[in-house]
Amino acid sequence: MNLPRYWRTEKARYALVGEICRTCGKPIFPPRDVCPHCAQTWQEPHAFSGKGRVYSYSTVYEAPAGYTEYRPYTVALVKLDEGPLVTAQVTDVDNQDVRIGMPVEMVTRKIKEEGENGLIVYGYKFRPVLEDVKR
Repeated sequence: MNLPRYWRTEKARYALVGEICRTCGKPIFPPRDVCPHCAQTWQEPHAFSGKGRVYSYSTVYEAPAGYTEYRPYTVALVKLDEGPLVTAQVTDVDNQDVRIGMPVEMVTRKIKEEGENGLIVYGYKFRPVLEDVKR
């Protein structure tokens, strides 16, 4: 399988697909071979809503190699409505406007470009929840 096809089929990266443990009922993200709560191996796939709130955050000013063109950027721990904590970049908002408790939703965005062929890697980020616009 070529690399672009691999990334396009990676459900956890694009749709926040994790698992629910069939033994203890706890949500798990990312998917794991063993439940981190009860150590059992019997899980069922589960698509999370992608909605949550900023639990904690930090703004990165000195980015690692491959990410320097995006600096500064804010990375947050997002507590999903279903429970798991997810680490991701916060997008579509000024870094100074990110707040603990801010409602956010998952979106698919460009993470970086890599390799000589300019492979574009996409994945999940979170943005502030957009209010419904009345028309």
